[in-house]
Amino acid sequence: MSLTVDPQAGWAQPDVVDPSGGANQTRVRAYNERLVMSLVRRHGSLSKAEIARRSGLSAQTVSVIMRALEADGLLVRGAPVRGRVGQPSIPMRLNPDAVYSFGVKIGRRSADLVLMDFVGSIRLHLHQIHTYPLPEDLLSFIVEGIDKLERQLEPEARKRIAGVGIATPFELWNWAEEVGAPREEMDKWRDFDLQAAISARMPYSVFIQNDGTSACGAELAFGVGASYPDFVYFYIGSFIGGGVVINSALFSGRTGTAGAVGPLPVSGKDGKTTQLLKIASVFMLEELLRERGMDPRPLWYSADDWIDFGEPLEIWIQDSAAALAQAVVSAASIIDFSAAVIDGGFPPWVKTRLLSATRKALTALDLQGVTVPDLVEGAVGSHARAIGGASLPLFSRYLLDTNVLFKEL
Repeated sequence: MSLTVDPQAGWAQPDVVDPSGGANQTRVRAYNERLVMSLVRRHGSLSKAEIARRSGLSAQTVSVIMRALEADGLLVRGAPVRGRVGQPSIPMRLNPDAVYSFGVKIGRRSADLVLMDFVGSIRLHLHQIHTYPLPEDLLSFIVEGIDKLERQLEPEARKRIAGVGIATPFELWNWAEEVGAPREEMDKWRDFDLQAAISARMPYSVFIQNDGTSACGAELAFGVGASYPDFVYFYIGSFIGGGVVINSALFSGRTGTAGAVGPLPVSGKDGKTTQLLKIASVFMLEELLRERGMDPRPLWYSADDWIDFGEPLEIWIQDSAAALAQAVVSAASIIDFSAAVIDGGFPPWVKTRLLSATRKALTALDLQGVTVPDLVEGAVGSHARAIGGASLPLFSRYLLDTNVLFKEL
């Protein structure tokens, strides 16, 4: 799913202890250490006994691992929990300040750069708006932005940066017409290796992943994944994308494109079949605003600070909800998902209205033979793609990758 140009990021890397701890370690954590940290991450905090029970490792092995992780500063102790008998248990949790990573979201109208901590919280954030994305412009934004954010950190914190993860639509050149870009400009992406270009200017490992898959991975790792082992995920950005989670793991499919929900066929208001992305995408709201002589640029200033555009927004919500309801039924007809998760690059109040309209639209469909999944709001929010990108270095070095998480966690 993710690619890395760091040859030391593989599972076979020797476990060389570096007492300095943090991301400047030369080792990649051994599997059992990753398992313990992944359990703690998933549940918030766990005692030694709980980790031993959930992992199947012996209590002695767990004790040794937890002491090492605590010594490295990766785990910290919580307040003792006293039971009816015996010694109090000590819950352990991830140290938010132990490791940081950079996450980049490349969108068709904007880009984001975040510094994320070990538990998925954004510490620093930069945002850029563009008419359409160009390789050299994005490269400058990323390189200069990382330098700017690094200068806001203490030297010791900079040593704990694990890497850079990029969440981007693949084959950007295919969207020239939709974003109003000259074909020759967008064609520059065909031969541009963004991952290699960033790696050449950075001392960090660089990872790259599809933006929809990244957002889905963020939801699995930091959102509703703890509650739903199987879900179909819809993320509405400039164009809609998504992902599939089965047995608490991202399912990428044979070619890595599983969960690319945009091409799903749906019926429009005119009764004609079209693709989901041509209805339930912010690009379509942009078009509605232009048609009414309204400035669409506020859509891209800040995903969390939209104004209420009135009638055009309501039309877009209703049209998108009708299309999303059809897509949910189609997905549920193939896999018995426990949930359909909807999120996007817009404020929570828009998401709430969209979910309400989608639930209503579901009631108008023929649901015979279909077990409708829970329709839930994404918990990660508008920065899901950047957070998903930032999680790539963390999973590579310290945690079990979202592709190998399993129910026992």
